Amino acid sequence: MIITGRLLKAIVLASAGFISAPMVVAQQSTVPTWDQWRGPTRDGLISGNDWPAKLSDQSLARLWRVELDSSYSGPIVSESTVFVTGTRNKKTEVITALDRKSGGKLWEVEWPGTMTVPFFASSNGSWIRSTPAYDGSTLFVAGMCDVLVALDGKTGKEHWRIDFVKEFKTTLPTFGCVSSPLIDGEFLFVQAGGSLVKLDKSTGKVIWRTLEDGGGMMGGSFSSPTMATSLAGRRQLVVQTREKLAGVDPETGKVLWERNVPSFRGMNILTPLVIGDSIFTSTYQNKSWRFDVSNTEGTFATNEAWNNKSQGYMSTPVVIDGYVYLHLQNQRFTCINLSTGAGMWTSQPYGKYSSLVAQKDRILALDQSGRLLLIKANPNSFELIDERQISDQETWAHLAVCGDEIYVRELNALSTFRWKNEKRD
Repeated sequence: MIITGRLLKAIVLASAGFISAPMVVAQQSTVPTWDQWRGPTRDGLISGNDWPAKLSDQSLARLWRVELDSSYSGPIVSESTVFVTGTRNKKTEVITALDRKSGGKLWEVEWPGTMTVPFFASSNGSWIRSTPAYDGSTLFVAGMCDVLVALDGKTGKEHWRIDFVKEFKTTLPTFGCVSSPLIDGEFLFVQAGGSLVKLDKSTGKVIWRTLEDGGGMMGGSFSSPTMATSLAGRRQLVVQTREKLAGVDPETGKVLWERNVPSFRGMNILTPLVIGDSIFTSTYQNKSWRFDVSNTEGTFATNEAWNNKSQGYMSTPVVIDGYVYLHLQNQRFTCINLSTGAGMWTSQPYGKYSSLVAQKDRILALDQSGRLLLIKANPNSFELIDERQISDQETWAHLAVCGDEIYVRELNALSTFRWKNEKRD
């Protein structure tokens, strides 16, 4: 497919950091924060001062480290507090609030709610997986047993909770609740209860439910919803279930469009990326795609612009200047031209998983072995600037970057680092 000038402009603008961002109501602040899955704009792209040229101890110094219960979910960072989850003694889920400056414990709450995941996933542990979301006053936490809890950010006091299994009479998702909540104004969206659900964030009341899949083995989305402010001229949620990709009206829950996305055993894991009027996604043991969404007098349609043999897995990519940088099932990084679908390069193998955060032409990639990579976003070749073993524990949780601070959720700890700004090429 030939990309028009208008679409190419949209792609470049989006990849420069102008894609739709969820409407999180919070006080304006100059202190960088990390308030949800994949950061402030839910796309892994951040602004601020230039990152360091190296990852040495002199460039990137540890501020503090706190031992915690095991977790796969990423940290949430407010102006003053870091919120982390954990699973204790294979019985209890724990939410801990830490002082951002010192790492000192501010409060901690817990509830019964663990489960054992099956198959290959069990070898890595059955820890809590969903990354919470924070609106400046309330923390929204999705536990493994398909329960969503709203906590006061200052005290940990519980405002409300909803048990989706009881609410919708569904079975417990086999791999637990994995989707990370999305805050949008006064509402909350999450893929839970074998569906996509809209809630009143102040009360937990269900507003609507759609894309029901029945729960159970094929239920329980691995992906997380995102909001497009203008996709084919319409504000809409973009959602990837175990079987399909869909656009949903956030007001009514009406499915505007949908299409099947082939994968192995419904393992559509990464969060889809919205770039202009296009969507990029990739699935386990299958392919990568760019779908274009059109709107003709209110009737939506999707077109497969291209597919690429690259097989994504759990890592959600970043898009920079019209190129997709993706970590693959085969543990390699790749770069794909978003306009044509052409593969630009593929690297040597690294870790099984990498969480990616990008600023300008720099990408930080934290793999599950505790190794931090600093990569230059170069479409012509894989360019590793520096690397550092930053933890001797596994680091499956998503990296958080707030200005000159980096938050690394180790399996049983949280480490905070600060870098010095240095002159770079």
